[in-house]
Amino acid sequence: MSLTSVLLEETDGIATVTLNRPEKLNAYTTEMGDEVTHVLRTLRDDDSIRVVILTGAGRAFCAGVDLEHLKSHQQGENASRGPRLGEEDFLQKLPLEMLEYPKPLIAAINGHAIGVGMTMVMPCDIRVAAKDAKLGFVFTRLGILPGLGSTHLLPNLVGMARAQELVLTGKKILGVEAAEIGLVNLTVASDEVLPRAIEMAQQMAEIDPIVLRHAKRALHFGARHSMSEAMANERAASMALKDEASGRS
Repeated sequence: MSLTSVLLEETDGIATVTLNRPEKLNAYTTEMGDEVTHVLRTLRDDDSIRVVILTGAGRAFCAGVDLEHLKSHQQGENASRGPRLGEEDFLQKLPLEMLEYPKPLIAAINGHAIGVGMTMVMPCDIRVAAKDAKLGFVFTRLGILPGLGSTHLLPNLVGMARAQELVLTGKKILGVEAAEIGLVNLTVASDEVLPRAIEMAQQMAEIDPIVLRHAKRALHFGARHSMSEAMANERAASMALKDEASGRS
């Protein structure tokens, strides 16, 4: 696939996927969604890549859906150019694939992330944001509901009360507040976002990828089950990890 809305850079086992429509504040289109989906699926099966970073070009991460693109889809003008907005794999399948992704996914939120700009980073493992970035789940103000599994992921991250506040008011908050409520892991100056994400990725890349994959699975299992079930799964996962590691050698 020829990439027009996304850039891909690979260095020392770390892949950086950059939303690349800076003149539009990286506003989302179905073409962008298809490209992100294609790249993440390709990197998933590339053994040379250990960690993936998702970021944006310019001063925004993603300002939401491209309104001109949305209008053209509503009018049926893009019918011959692929799936209709809302039916593409990026929205329907990729969030689950990201949760089950065998490699760490880091969102480097370098600037404003609004609407789909926020929901697309919810399935990532780590979120690093600019202190002054505006983040918002503004869907209700547009007369629509949040997607990409964010109605499940957001309450798990910040609690139901905070999730209701963010969604029902449709307000925007700064990165600093997002860190305080657990929506993002940490905030730094905007020009430090990608370097900090790369630093974390380098730390992860030093660890055996088989161990990281099993650790991610164990954490997701533990978060959904009881303490006793989590402990039983830890034992089973440790045995599976040992078997897989020994089989490789």
